[in-house]
Amino acid sequence: AVPIFGNGCSSEMVSANGLVLTNHHCGYGAIQGHSTVEHDYLTHGFWARDRSEELPNEGLWVRRLVRMEEVTDRLAAGETAEKICEEAAEKGRYRTAIEQMYYGNQQFLFVYEQFDDVRLVGAPPSSIGKFGGDTDNWMWPRHTGDFSMFRIYAGKDNRPAEYSTKNVPYRADEYLRISLDGYDEGDFAMIMGFPGSTQRYMTSYEIDRMLTITNPQRIFIRGERQKILAEDMLASDKVRIQYASKYAQSSNYWKNAMGMSRGIERLDVKRKKQEQERAFQQWAEANSVDGERYDEALGMIRDAIAASNEAYAAQQYLNEALQRSVEIMTPASYVIAAVGKKGKKLEDPEALKERLRGFYKDYNPATDRRVARRMFELVMEHVKELPDVFVAAEGQFDDLDAAVDYLYDNSVFADETRALEFVDRFSRERLDEDPAALLALSVTGKMLELQQAQKEANRNYADGHRLYIEGLMRQYPDRAWAADANFTIRLTYGQVLPYDPADGVTYHYYTTLRGVMEKEDPKNPTEFTVPDKLKELYAAQDFGAYANGRGELPVAFLANLDITGGNSGSPIMNGRGELLGLAFDGNWEAMSGDVAFEPALQRTISVDIRYVLFIIDKFADAGYLVREMTLVRDGKPVAE
Repeated sequence: AVPIFGNGCSSEMVSANGLVLTNHHCGYGAIQGHSTVEHDYLTHGFWARDRSEELPNEGLWVRRLVRMEEVTDRLAAGETAEKICEEAAEKGRYRTAIEQMYYGNQQFLFVYEQFDDVRLVGAPPSSIGKFGGDTDNWMWPRHTGDFSMFRIYAGKDNRPAEYSTKNVPYRADEYLRISLDGYDEGDFAMIMGFPGSTQRYMTSYEIDRMLTITNPQRIFIRGERQKILAEDMLASDKVRIQYASKYAQSSNYWKNAMGMSRGIERLDVKRKKQEQERAFQQWAEANSVDGERYDEALGMIRDAIAASNEAYAAQQYLNEALQRSVEIMTPASYVIAAVGKKGKKLEDPEALKERLRGFYKDYNPATDRRVARRMFELVMEHVKELPDVFVAAEGQFDDLDAAVDYLYDNSVFADETRALEFVDRFSRERLDEDPAALLALSVTGKMLELQQAQKEANRNYADGHRLYIEGLMRQYPDRAWAADANFTIRLTYGQVLPYDPADGVTYHYYTTLRGVMEKEDPKNPTEFTVPDKLKELYAAQDFGAYANGRGELPVAFLANLDITGGNSGSPIMNGRGELLGLAFDGNWEAMSGDVAFEPALQRTISVDIRYVLFIIDKFADAGYLVREMTLVRDGKPVAE
């Protein structure tokens, strides 16, 4: 009942007919993909009035966990990962993977069933689903209706199938019932989902790298690109729709990096790690024996970080400033990848053209040219290990502006028409001379070179970290150790609780629709607009069955649960496993949580399921979807 949603979110099945809830920001790419200036679903929302109007989404999938099992002993006994996965896949029926836990000290097999026909059912307007925008991101109090709704379709045998008009809604054996009871302060709550990545066993040496290299570079480079995107998006509705998802993805972890650095420094995490490392080293020196040299682990990590820092910094800079930012390289890379083994012709040109059309739908050459000009400038200023084309450009062009203009004026990949014509009249010679293709190959080559330069250090780091974790577990054998997140299913439990972010300040544990009205800001319409119909419903206090016992309409709430990226869309459940809400964020004061969990401060921010139902039923007039779900009070189904 708790599947992976796409490549980076969680979700929950909420009906026997394959209805799935996840966050608005998880469905954002699909919503944006269906939006045009004429049908702007980002701005106005979308609701299918019946199943015939549900919209297919190419490339979107939902994956449910069938089973998992530890295979550490099987691998140690000589079985290969490939053999174990192949057997578990049952001739291609399932997707399988073996994931490392505790930095290689344990291995688990995961078996999934993947559904590739996933259709958009409904989404609120961004003024609800993204209310608060970047200003409120990672903040509390929060008033965001961060949800969207999809449906899984399957073949008539109820098994996964490629999209077809003949497919039918998936018949779900398990799905979550939905609680109308709500919660009070101190109530039990639990979350299940697929957290992406934590580094709770990070050492002080890695914290140094994060604070001096990783986060400062990410914050600066993304900030420079986002300024340009924001200007162009504000000037054109077409560009706004094209770049909405790209901007949101970039901005999310841009702000996350700021909060992470702030939290680590404010909560003195590095000093606490150093204390742990001193205690470990003393224990290791007294307890290491031949073959178990725990006393060498921290030194291996320290030396590996020091040896790879320079190449790591250059690789990250090129990744952020070029691979993630300069889009003209993307279609060039598609064509390079499609060149056959002999290198003279394209494999499956029709599929390539379809892929290119998908790219150009959300591409504005003028915006990309502006971004490239700034990114090239940053690379020339801050990176010593330059790709070959940058070295060549210094002697070929009078200035960077001329180099950028040459790239966009002369590459066939600067616009869709020329790119598609090039595929139809493909020439390897022209590809080899195209400036965007040359740029893509040069950047990729330098990235591989930098990766190779870190290979030995990374191997030593992995060996040291595995030894360190094994040693910690032996140092404290009675402690319950949690494996770092790696986008495999996890459950944590806790309570619905307020928190004290600063001296003299206490945050209440839930917010209401009243706060949405109070936050409306005509001076900031992109982030704090309230739809007229929502105002009307509030004025009439027309909350239906979704009000709490005080007559308020709850919007969001807090619980001291453990989450990170990947948990977005995860169900928050009560002790009966009934749905209370959808997790969508963490809180600003505890952004160091991926490295060090702080129980007094760490909170999961979730949208209340009653607000979700209210928006579907009262705001969107899509009550038929609510009637498809099983609503309960005191554990008993509510009559329609």
